[in-house]
Amino acid sequence: MKFISWNVNGIRACVQKGFLDFFKEMDADLFCLQETKLQEGQINLDLEGYHQYWNYAEKKGYSGTAIFSKQKPVSVSYGINKEEHDKEGRVITLEFEDFYAITCYTPNSQQELARLDYRMQWEDDFRSYIKQLDSKKPVVLCGDLNVAHMEIDLKNPNSNRKNA
Repeated sequence: MKFISWNVNGIRACVQKGFLDFFKEMDADLFCLQETKLQEGQINLDLEGYHQYWNYAEKKGYSGTAIFSKQKPVSVSYGINKEEHDKEGRVITLEFEDFYAITCYTPNSQQELARLDYRMQWEDDFRSYIKQLDSKKPVVLCGDLNVAHMEIDLKNPNSNRKNA
């Protein structure tokens, strides 16, 4: 199977810059998006041959995720079953016969680590969620996990110091 994961930083702008051509060219079995920044009904993508799953944040123009899959999953779930996290549209899980596929847009800790406590709680809760799924069948995790191993992994390393 061919998986693609991409933080699009706003799908509407991405579509204007050729997303649909790229999408067709890649011909992925599973295409995972993060930071779609949409509310329901703001876009209608004609992706023939794909099932579309969208998770929207309650806050307008914020976060959001999507998965486009050639194969229809056995089940679909949105979020991680934690109310304090699920209102931001950060996770979609597709269950297939042999595995789970997850797209995730992990929250960052913001400037001066203002949201660090929330991020740490997210990490604990998300890890528990994945472990629970993994006890049933393998998990494939795709996404923007908002973590970088080295400065070379960042577009702007200087402005990202003291952020997580």
